[in-house]
Amino acid sequence: MEEVKKDKFLKPEYEVREVEAPDGSIIKVDPLNDYYSQEKPEPYKVKEGPVEKFLNWARAESLWVLGFGTGCGSIEIPPLVTPRFDMYRFGVQMRATPRQSNVFIISGYLSVKTLKRAIRAYEQMPSPKYVIGLGSCTINGGMYYDSYNTINRLDHYLPVDAYIAGCMPRPEALLAGFGELKKLIKEGKGHKANEYVENLDWYKANQRKIIKDWNMPDYNW
Repeated sequence: MEEVKKDKFLKPEYEVREVEAPDGSIIKVDPLNDYYSQEKPEPYKVKEGPVEKFLNWARAESLWVLGFGTGCGSIEIPPLVTPRFDMYRFGVQMRATPRQSNVFIISGYLSVKTLKRAIRAYEQMPSPKYVIGLGSCTINGGMYYDSYNTINRLDHYLPVDAYIAGCMPRPEALLAGFGELKKLIKEGKGHKANEYVENLDWYKANQRKIIKDWNMPDYNW
């Protein structure tokens, strides 16, 4: 009998195992298949009309940002919650989990190890959701363009709705970036999450090229 090759990167909690049910029967548990949906996500339907315009206005004025600093640019985010910059007056606030957020800021360089966590966090966010690339590192790698362990183009791995260029952009630039994102949403152009779903195979192929220890579902929802 052919021996099944074991994934050396698979965490113990994800290994297939047998457990005893309350009635004494033995059941087989496959965490990666049992705990996550195996169906591919579908793009949400983009609507038009005055009601949708109102909803887009509401979405633009209520941006909930995932509090997940991915790089050195994260140091520019805390000043936004101080009285001097006060991002709350623009309808922007921080949230603690992906399930409560609709904006993901990739704040500077993104290492291969962090990319894996960023993908999981992004896919757990409810749609419509938006990604902001903060800093030149998200556009072309910036000063880490030849690093062996960081990615150069963020949009090859996650869909980006707006970029904020600079190294590092000041808090005023971040507020201007939020303004551009609001403008896109109000114009009905903030649908990069749909682009991610429609081109999921292309994004997954790019992600798998550099993430060697994948050991997670193809889509984390």
